[in-house]
Amino acid sequence: MQTEDTIQKKKVIIKKLLEKGILVNKLILEKINLISDFDAFSQNFEENIHKLIQQSNNLNSINNLDNTNNTHNNDVNNSNNANNVNNVNNINNVNDTDQSINNDSDLINKLKRNGKVNVLFSYKSEPKKREVKDFVSYFTSRYHILRSILMNRKELMGATSISKLKLKEDRDTVAVIGIVKTKSITKNDNVILTLEDPTDEIKVIISKNKAEQLELAKDCVPDEVLGITGPLSGDVIFVNELILPDVPLFKELKKAPEETYAAFIGDLHFGSSFFLQEAFDKFINWIQGNHGNQHQKDLANKIKYLFIVGDIVEGVGIYPGQEDELTIKDIYKQYEEFTKYLKKIPSDIQIIIIPGNHDAMRIAEPQPPLYKDFAEKMYDLPNVTMLSNPAMVNIEKSEKFPGLDILLYHGFSFPHYADSVPSIRSQGGQQRVDLIMKFLLQRRHLAPTHTSTLYLPDADKDHLVIDHVPDYFVTGHIHRVSAANYRSVTMLNCSCWLSTTEFQEKMGLKPQPARVILTNLQTRKAKILKFIDDEEPKVEDEKKSESKDSNLEVAQT
Repeated sequence: MQTEDTIQKKKVIIKKLLEKGILVNKLILEKINLISDFDAFSQNFEENIHKLIQQSNNLNSINNLDNTNNTHNNDVNNSNNANNVNNVNNINNVNDTDQSINNDSDLINKLKRNGKVNVLFSYKSEPKKREVKDFVSYFTSRYHILRSILMNRKELMGATSISKLKLKEDRDTVAVIGIVKTKSITKNDNVILTLEDPTDEIKVIISKNKAEQLELAKDCVPDEVLGITGPLSGDVIFVNELILPDVPLFKELKKAPEETYAAFIGDLHFGSSFFLQEAFDKFINWIQGNHGNQHQKDLANKIKYLFIVGDIVEGVGIYPGQEDELTIKDIYKQYEEFTKYLKKIPSDIQIIIIPGNHDAMRIAEPQPPLYKDFAEKMYDLPNVTMLSNPAMVNIEKSEKFPGLDILLYHGFSFPHYADSVPSIRSQGGQQRVDLIMKFLLQRRHLAPTHTSTLYLPDADKDHLVIDHVPDYFVTGHIHRVSAANYRSVTMLNCSCWLSTTEFQEKMGLKPQPARVILTNLQTRKAKILKFIDDEEPKVEDEKKSESKDSNLEVAQT
């Protein structure tokens, strides 16, 4: 019977053959089975593989070999103490006790991955001078996009412009769509909003006697677009109903026809002295199929997509005194170090990358894709797709399946809403990323308030509007892991790869580092794989605070 070590080494050789486009047929498999010293074979891989193919009379694929000398660095990590309790897969310390794979054909099938990535949106714009009129056009664009969404609600189909309210009689029930200009709370606990549209503005009052509407109103933020209905009284409207753009109530929960997986990570911060090198090495070994118990390795072999949602590097000059916390002080070398790790990821996994506020580019959103000046070697990798922040892609599309739409956003605006929205602040603030994501989906905007993020006012369109509802909404920035569902939108916030910094301790923030979110695209369920031991003892607590839907199987590992 083959040992697990032998199987893993056979897997590495077969993977290298497939990466070079070599057809692995029955004859080649027989020759691989006859190898007595896999380490020696791998040390002189190119020469030996030529001989192997010649011996197998399979000369058609020799031209696919290049002249580089690829040495075998994928050592199998044999670790102990498997711990599988309450769906918790402890990948930090495992023992390979599962039954070994003895069928070579199954092994090859697991290594074949043909991910399909269609870019639906990635921001590109030529630099130009911005003027005051661009801000006006920017907000006007936002208003009209969200107004068209709100007009689909039956309550607002007859919405009138604010200037035409003068033609209405007192106590007439009216419907208005506007941008929130101001919000105030009276001493009697009523909420007064000032709404404006391109024609005029008006005050609306939400009474404390309408509890549901009052809670919505208290959470309203400046510059969001909403609709209201209610009786007109002079130059004031008393609100009966407050309506958000929101996700459609009966959105289809799309599922891929075959079992395949996507992995999600973010906030790597390469170059920081707080970077969790050992944990990230374990992640790389796992995604190569060389770490974890057999079930976890099988999951890794089914991954087609890896999403990385910003803050690839720590950056330079991000905040005062940062140079004292850097192990790599050159921004170019930070990206070079990250690229070395990208190359270790199996080449048949599609990697989708967006930037974040620590990356070497402008902070103003939308951020374009990472600049080639800094990340040239990343652009050379054929399985890497570089996108803007935000961006949207479609994966797994086929003739019979429309694919899954993935909205990617780094999340720079999140701290603002964690602090300024009463219902989020009272339930944990930044520790409840799922509530922040739900809040933004309801507003159909990634940063509705003018001061919540730095942004570039494009005159043609507000690119932070969520005009197309995604199947997945994926973010980062907060350094906490979260998986939840809202109206058939899977909301994922990615972990980080930094230990707790002094700044985070002062702010009372509690990161959850070295976690990978793994989602089954066929079932839309998620698992969280943990690659580090820390002081997060109870999975149940995380489930209560992060996951709010039975469709998601959230497992800390």
